Amino acid sequence: MVGKSNDDRIVQRYRILHVFRAPVGGLFRHVVDLARLQAAAGHAVGIVCDSTTGGERGERALADLMPSLELGLVRIPMRRNPHRSDWTCLKAVGRRAAAVGAEVLHGHGAKGGAFARLAPGSTAIRTYTPHGGSYNYRPGTPIHRLYMGAEAVLARRTDAFLFESEYVAGRHRTFVGGPERVTRIVHNGIAEAEFAPIDRVDEPFDLLYVGELREAKGLPYLLDALVHLRTEGRSLRLLMVGSGPDADILRQNVERLGLGSAVSFEPPQAIRTVLARGRILVVPSLAESLPYVVLEAAAAAQPLVATRVGGIPEIFGDAAGDLVPPRDPASLAAGIRRVLDDAPAVLDARVNALSAAIRQRFSLERMGSEVISGYAAAFQARADRHNVEAREIAGARTA
Repeated sequence: MVGKSNDDRIVQRYRILHVFRAPVGGLFRHVVDLARLQAAAGHAVGIVCDSTTGGERGERALADLMPSLELGLVRIPMRRNPHRSDWTCLKAVGRRAAAVGAEVLHGHGAKGGAFARLAPGSTAIRTYTPHGGSYNYRPGTPIHRLYMGAEAVLARRTDAFLFESEYVAGRHRTFVGGPERVTRIVHNGIAEAEFAPIDRVDEPFDLLYVGELREAKGLPYLLDALVHLRTEGRSLRLLMVGSGPDADILRQNVERLGLGSAVSFEPPQAIRTVLARGRILVVPSLAESLPYVVLEAAAAAQPLVATRVGGIPEIFGDAAGDLVPPRDPASLAAGIRRVLDDAPAVLDARVNALSAAIRQRFSLERMGSEVISGYAAAFQARADRHNVEAREIAGARTA
């Protein structure tokens, strides 16, 4: 765990195994960025993830990441929901951790977090980044209470919580509570290249949506808002880029609402390529943690309309008043209307100010250093507990 840098200072070098389920979306982006940062800083990094999801894009991303994975890549089938095969996954994670001598097991998302914290046979510190996950799943329902009960049990196996947003940390305090552990808020970070201006294509779509095609993303409300705006005589067109479990239902709704000629669907693709094809990005989500799509669009000074949910207000900061309430197509339409009708100079000033704020607060370098700081604090907390226990045992023997 200890090595020397080029100037002979003693530095910590950790052996880190990241565990998560699906190599898709913002969670995957976070792990990829973190793995590269950690490898570049001299740490040994490996990954355990699902073998049944991710598709060709996931395969390519993992292949590109392999030079940074000193501890290698293991892919095994992982189910999204609880399943009897989870025990097989737990044993596989434990075996891999032992084989590579992992000192840090960092679980991402509900499933990865469970595997990292429950994997048998390893003395590694157990670190958890929820990425929303079970904390956002149908609050107030019996299934949410069940998941929070499971999180409470798993908290006892957690050395450090590295929450990606104040919002999710707050939900943990509300629904799970103690025991106290090392806790950090580590916001997602983005690279300097993502602040480069977007070169808009000729005849862009008016509106863009980028993300999963599922109910929690608030897409029915976006379609209703589009109907509102088109009844005003605005011939707006919407491009929806993504995939997901509700894709067929969404297409049916488009036809039912008479929007067949106004809405186009395309599969997942690089975000900046999509941003160049539209005037306004719309994020109508019902629940979020700290979505990369908002960070990426805001950094590139892309006009956007988003809902006031999850950690999105943390991204907007002083501009959070521009956000609209969720589940409200009229408010969503009003937000879009405001951007469409703003004078170009006013709109440019607003989006450039948000981009500048993002550059100050959401850097990759800060994300990487704060995660390593969280690991170090967890090791120190464990050492402190052992010292206390040793003193107690010594005191009992002399009593």
